[in-house]
Amino acid sequence: MQTIWMADDDARLTGMVGEYLHDAGFTFEAYPSGDAVLHALLETQTQAPDALILDVMMPGTDGLQTCQRLRHALPALPILMLTAKGDPLDRIIGLELGADDYLAKPFEPRELLARIKALLRRASVRAHGEDEQAQTALRFGSLTIDPNTRTVRLNDALCELTAYQFDLLHTLALRAGRVLTRDQIMEAVRGRELEAFDRSIDVHIGRIRQAIETDVKNPQRILTVRGVGYVLAKEQS
Repeated sequence: MQTIWMADDDARLTGMVGEYLHDAGFTFEAYPSGDAVLHALLETQTQAPDALILDVMMPGTDGLQTCQRLRHALPALPILMLTAKGDPLDRIIGLELGADDYLAKPFEPRELLARIKALLRRASVRAHGEDEQAQTALRFGSLTIDPNTRTVRLNDALCELTAYQFDLLHTLALRAGRVLTRDQIMEAVRGRELEAFDRSIDVHIGRIRQAIETDVKNPQRILTVRGVGYVLAKEQS
């Protein structure tokens, strides 16, 4: 049985979510703060959950700080951020700090469950390997994308990417030279269609460019096709 943790100081909400996820077949644990989660995972070294739900607004160490610390310590841990409705800044910052997905409050429990299942599916694919094509290291000039080790190297130097950002770059790499819309990228990586005003793809692309581009303001590897989407250039130096 897979385990989901949730860090939120709203006991009523965690109780409701816990009951819903328990009925869906998950083991559930609630933590009242980011500090409590960090203590459990980094100090007492409790076994990590299969996925973590983090509220942005919490006393002490907030969700954004918690996400940042956990991402460095547990890079493969699926993290879903809960953000205030109508506040895209928290969503963008959360994604930049390494969150895999976000959901605005208030939310429908069914949507939360769907998001969690999508995170777990991607984690399972990463753990058990993909098809033969996906296991082949892809090289574009000095850029190497290796799905076996889930690493990206530029001139043999390791590029720091989150698990989700690796998946996004790998998706573009498998279709190098082909322009993909934001909806196509989201569907391939996250398993759902792009929501209206969803800027998560743009934020992640920006972070990937910081890792693999020589000049972020003049990208040569991941190109923007205005009004359409993105393409990974086949010919690279």
